Amino acid sequence: MPAPETFTSILTTDDRGRVVVPVPFDPNRAWGDKPRHHITGTVAGHRVRGPLDAVEDGYRLTLGAAWLRDYPIVVGSEVAVTLAPEGPQRAELPPDVAEALEADPAAAAFFDALATFYRKGYLRWIDGTKRRPDVRAARIAEMIDLLKAGKKERPRG
Repeated sequence: MPAPETFTSILTTDDRGRVVVPVPFDPNRAWGDKPRHHITGTVAGHRVRGPLDAVEDGYRLTLGAAWLRDYPIVVGSEVAVTLAPEGPQRAELPPDVAEALEADPAAAAFFDALATFYRKGYLRWIDGTKRRPDVRAARIAEMIDLLKAGKKERPRG
């Protein structure tokens, strides 16, 4: 699991008035190059999760209205922040799944950008076939095709 990043940040607002936490590091360097980084961690000691937004001068975490309602904080204040990637990361995947993603960069990029819920859904579907290697291989191949087509979930049925 990639190491968490701990830092302090001064809360600001974006052009829409939302409260944001500027992120002073490049998550692509810290945790691997991805189109979207889903994180978990704490802001001012309170649990937070969500995606990091890429902006012109780096990255930021936008705090939602419900989060702010439950944890009132003041814009302009300095807060302690700890962030880590959320969910299964590529280095933690079973070798056969990791190899299939490595062989198809487009599918891998889409997989890496998915929220944890969707990544885990694909992995549970594949892991449900551990006793049937032929079915497992077919599901991995189907997952790659679905990811290349931009499908967040496998078809039900």
